[in-house]
Amino acid sequence: MNPSDGAGYNLKKRILVVEDHPDLLEIFQVGLVSLGCNVKVAKSGVEAIEASLELPDLIIIDIALPKMNGLEAASRIRQNSKTTDIPILAATAWVMPENRGQCLASGCDDYIAKPFTMRELETAVKRLLKE
Repeated sequence: MNPSDGAGYNLKKRILVVEDHPDLLEIFQVGLVSLGCNVKVAKSGVEAIEASLELPDLIIIDIALPKMNGLEAASRIRQNSKTTDIPILAATAWVMPENRGQCLASGCDDYIAKPFTMRELETAVKRLLKE
């Protein structure tokens, strides 16, 4: 069973995870499915913009992505009137204080630094989903 297909799970929120590293993607999928979320995957900034049009409840986006980085993708998602209100969580290895500001300035609502714990991920997800 593929964790991202939702089979066999009681799913509530739809989360778009934008991550190009397979190991991290698996960590996101397992952690989010265990929270009762349905996970859709995009592996580039361009794919993130396209997938955002399906109106997920939350987008979790890496910053260092192929084709278009996460900052540019978040900014473009914010510019579209259909997707402007979707909460965006940056999950990145960029850990300098100015990086958090860059993420927020691009349109992200919050930021977690990699590596993160499942508790940090869960806390951020619940906060952005207002649960």
